[in-house]
Amino acid sequence: MTQIYDQDKTYVLNLYNRLNINIVNGEGSYLYDDQGNSYLDMFSGIAVNNLGHGNPAVKAAVIKQMDCYFHLSNFFPSEPVASLAKVLVENSFASKVFFSNSGTEANEAAIKLARKYGRSKQIDKTEMLSFHGSFHGRTVGGMTLTGQEKYKENFKPILPGVSHVLFNDCQDLASKVSDKTCAFFIEMIQGEGGITEVSEEFMTELVELSKKHDFLIIVDEIQTGLGRAGDLFAYEKFEFTPHIVTLAKSLGGGLPIGAMLVAPELESVLLPGDHGSTFGGNPVAAAAGTAVLDILTSNGFLDDVKNKSIYLIKRLEEIALAHPEIIREVRGRGLIIGIEMYDDLANKVKAESLAKGLLLNVTRGNVIRLLPPLTISYTEMDLFLSIFESLL
Repeated sequence: MTQIYDQDKTYVLNLYNRLNINIVNGEGSYLYDDQGNSYLDMFSGIAVNNLGHGNPAVKAAVIKQMDCYFHLSNFFPSEPVASLAKVLVENSFASKVFFSNSGTEANEAAIKLARKYGRSKQIDKTEMLSFHGSFHGRTVGGMTLTGQEKYKENFKPILPGVSHVLFNDCQDLASKVSDKTCAFFIEMIQGEGGITEVSEEFMTELVELSKKHDFLIIVDEIQTGLGRAGDLFAYEKFEFTPHIVTLAKSLGGGLPIGAMLVAPELESVLLPGDHGSTFGGNPVAAAAGTAVLDILTSNGFLDDVKNKSIYLIKRLEEIALAHPEIIREVRGRGLIIGIEMYDDLANKVKAESLAKGLLLNVTRGNVIRLLPPLTISYTEMDLFLSIFESLL
């Protein structure tokens, strides 16, 4: 047992299943421990390090801002905060941005905006919907929206007025929507739900019902946004305009920051005093975020992500065909990819990969969730494929 692992166990509330590894450095697609071992990181801090570890442009932006100030209260405008909001608006449907500290806080802000919007139409227009299998965070509001009972069973009673729809089931959606519905929260690709993607048919029905019943479509892009799915936002594939998008994870390049992007018709729903955050939109994290967006929106970057996706998924499908007794399905878009395995084989592969210098993540019990840095090289992808196939 390493000293840091023992200390962590002793003093930190044990809410995580830590690995007994003391990471001392990160660079690009790799993490390094205090024993000199390197690990190819195929889940990027759970979709946080989209540009890899120690990106020089993000690091330079952080240092530059820290030389000015670390924190500024919301009594003052802040140049890095305003700059990040500007670049998010210029590259999206939105006209305004609210900054939080995390993804679940961004979703909490969206819950409040949706409820106030609904009540402005009729006093009982406060009901919200989301998918079974979804994940929207661990605060009470985010947990209630989450369509997985295991996350909330021990914490009831939860937020009233929230129901869940069977995944991609248009008939179930139609039966649960009404004039009392104020919002539908949706992940275009469910991450915790096993890398399952919403269908074109469902989105067409959702958009039509949104217009008919005047409810908001709120897209949770906390894991899938900012290049992860190949486009800047995963919703772009479906050619509709959401009312709200929530972001976090990779937005700060490794520093904590979340955001709620709102459409022009909603920018005046929340008024001064309705919502706020002491640390939301921290200037150092915002400076990092602007550097991240500058890279993501540069010429050719997202095209490169799409090309890598085609290559990686094709190779994985070939491996799946060679091992049909192990792999049930390969699915995903961009560089959010799920490899569904039979029985408990995903966890066995994950456990044995560590000794070979490979970091893998498993979700929904039997799905290896690949979230490599968007900057991963073809050589590194080939190394992953080689190790992965040897484990099979």
